Amino acid sequence: MEPPARHGAVAAYIAVTAAYWTFMLTDGALRMLILLHFHTLGFSPVQLAYLFLLYEFMGIVTNLSAGWVAARFGLTSTLYVGLGLQIVALAALMQLDPAWTTALSVAFVMAAQGLSGIAKDLSKMSAKSAVRILAPQEQGALFRWTATLTGSKNAVKGLGFLLGAALLALAGFEAALFGMAMVLAVILAAVMACMPAGLPGGDRKAAFREVFSRSPLVNRLSAARLFLFGARDVWFVVALPVYFYTVLSDGTPESDRAAFFLVGGFMALWIIGYGAVQVLAPKLLNAREKSVGDAIRLARFWVGVLTLIPALLAVAAAAMEGTALTALLVAVLLAFGVVFALSSSLHSYLILALSRAERVTMDVGFYYMSNAAGRLVGTLLSGLSFQAGGLVASLAVAAGMAATSWLFAGTLARRAGIEGEQKNEADA
Repeated sequence: MEPPARHGAVAAYIAVTAAYWTFMLTDGALRMLILLHFHTLGFSPVQLAYLFLLYEFMGIVTNLSAGWVAARFGLTSTLYVGLGLQIVALAALMQLDPAWTTALSVAFVMAAQGLSGIAKDLSKMSAKSAVRILAPQEQGALFRWTATLTGSKNAVKGLGFLLGAALLALAGFEAALFGMAMVLAVILAAVMACMPAGLPGGDRKAAFREVFSRSPLVNRLSAARLFLFGARDVWFVVALPVYFYTVLSDGTPESDRAAFFLVGGFMALWIIGYGAVQVLAPKLLNAREKSVGDAIRLARFWVGVLTLIPALLAVAAAAMEGTALTALLVAVLLAFGVVFALSSSLHSYLILALSRAERVTMDVGFYYMSNAAGRLVGTLLSGLSFQAGGLVASLAVAAGMAATSWLFAGTLARRAGIEGEQKNEADA
């Protein structure tokens, strides 16, 4: 597959990035809206986790098939469908009735979130695959373009966390949903009208069986990705927001509003900082001078560092409480965000570097299926571990998942070494 001309590539990249930014702004806001709104209604940590399970599960299903769908119908089609489905999900959530039972409310929100999960991963797969096709061929360009898209997306999603908390406090649940749906509809119409040429159309000959990668490197990287994101979400999705809300609110409306802003503000700061580090990752890691093998070894090193952070923090949290523990959590989890961002950036670059251009949507879809599986497991364990053993248990589970990611990164490094030796022998 030949890359498009430079001007068309840049214009298409800008259009794809703008659409993806808008989607992720609403995605972050929706997550915070649902988490805080239903926590104030008395939902338990496990029930809160349930609200996001179908979202993550549908990410697994969507990523498994989205690469094939994009290969058959084109990347712009999957991008437009993703944006449209998010609008439908927001409109559906506006129909939620406070008089419904808890079980019915959970089921309804799970279904709407499942639709949002499909929308998110269609949009993400389209944007990430587009980078592989549109990026210039010079050394380090793919890493830079990938890091810019991924990092800026996460910064925007962080703003979404803050936006969701602010909208809940100032406008209420339904008004927030309506406003986001209207903005997203305007952006979808604008992108459909203005999308330039540059992205490939579909190939109706693509077979569904091709979504399963036959590359040992892609498979091992995907396994490492699964446990990497599980390690984040096991404390990030339910455990930390609920913990912070518990220590910041005394149950009065005034303290609730203040807690919404503080919790949303911290989550936003974490995601924005994470995104900023991702954008800077090529410079921080000197990507222009690094080979794919170097990137694999760096990925293993940084996830090893990541493993130590929640492990040591779990020990500290078992011995501390009150303001001192909250201050320590803020400082150390910001450091976790820096290391996680470097690890995630390396992974995002490697899946594109290890994928062949002719099957990039397939490999990216399979890889992000593993990403969604890690988020699903992490989300469920976030609610279960926090309810069973509080923040200490959630951090301990996070350390275990990061350690497992480190083990898979080690097998990836060994496999890359074997394939490199085989290639050298063949070239000799």
